[in-house]
Amino acid sequence: MFEKVNPSHPDKLADRIAGAIVDLAYAKKRNPKVAVEVLIGHGKCSIVSETSTEIPKEDVASAVRRITGTNYIDVEYREFRQDPILHDNQKKLLRCGDNGIFRGMPVTQEQKRLSEIAHLLYDQFPHDGKYILNMGDVDHLIVCQSNVGEKVIRSLVSDIYLNMLTDTQTKFVVNQSVNPLGYWTGGTDVDSGATNRKLGSDMGDAVTGGGLHGKDLTKADVSVNIYAHLKAQEVRHPVELYCAIGDETVDGKPYGEIVEIAREYIDKVGGFEKFAEWGLI
Repeated sequence: MFEKVNPSHPDKLADRIAGAIVDLAYAKKRNPKVAVEVLIGHGKCSIVSETSTEIPKEDVASAVRRITGTNYIDVEYREFRQDPILHDNQKKLLRCGDNGIFRGMPVTQEQKRLSEIAHLLYDQFPHDGKYILNMGDVDHLIVCQSNVGEKVIRSLVSDIYLNMLTDTQTKFVVNQSVNPLGYWTGGTDVDSGATNRKLGSDMGDAVTGGGLHGKDLTKADVSVNIYAHLKAQEVRHPVELYCAIGDETVDGKPYGEIVEIAREYIDKVGGFEKFAEWGLI
């Protein structure tokens, strides 16, 4: 069983805003130190940033309004210097910036299928949506998609799902629960969003401690999670890693090498904001 939310879900808006602020920091320095928390809802966006790189408030506000699609939002941005001891941890070379346990898991067929469904629906309706798939002898698909009528979305969901089935899979019966409340509007006027609250959607079975979004690459929450995910897809079995703040190696590799692997991945997807849209799956 797997749940996926799309980039317009309030929690994902918070992740995307946090990612955009990290992108702004990386535009100023190759290795900035930054950790961002975002809370958004009902016309208000509150942001706290611990950073070694000053980011103009007007740039932050512009990113919030671009991502939310509205100029009518009150943006409160508070910026604080990173703790000097934590900052000095990275002074001479890149060291692990977190304590933590990290797990990489091969992406399952169920997760791939639901992620594809979510992408296809979002292409048609770029509004708040949440989806659940439980695959078995009888697959059960739940779709809650805002800003669309029940009949329209039910017909589209049926077409998408049937087009994804191979001949050997047509024996499966698909139970669907589509917009059980009927038409709904969704978004931050209906619900609030917070950074890293939808890690199950972003990481599937790999969720442990620590969040993927709103942090620079020295944070193990970002780099080691990405590294573990990539390794798990390569070896096709679970990967479990741990590290302590200040460690110079993880999984037998210099921490700087882990950071560069994660940097290449982030660059490939288009930056931290783009990474936050869908996560690792």
